[in-house]
Amino acid sequence: MNKIVNDSRNLNIRYDLPEEIWDKVTQVYESMNGWLGFNDDKGDEESVPYWFSFNEDEKCISASVEPSGLNFIALNIAEDEWESWLNNFKKVATEKLGFIVGELELDEVDYEIEWIR
Repeated sequence: MNKIVNDSRNLNIRYDLPEEIWDKVTQVYESMNGWLGFNDDKGDEESVPYWFSFNEDEKCISASVEPSGLNFIALNIAEDEWESWLNNFKKVATEKLGFIVGELELDEVDYEIEWIR
């Protein structure tokens, strides 16, 4: 049986990136499996994106922009499903945003953005 996890991960999508990059981040959000929308109708920097459920007692992924980067919180999700979902997010975001998206803590990326185009 697959272990159910509650986890938090931080990606190098920083708050200080240009607005045109953040517009593309929203497109990445919308392309991901389980996309529900934002916790409000605004979809601005105060809004929280959710996947799978808005109820944090159920399987749920949410994200917030922190000084260290884009922080994902996954709750009540099978470990392999979470890893697969996050790896897919990194892949899609890298293609869409034009730089390598990854986790500093795992040494996937450095602090400086590595543009690929």
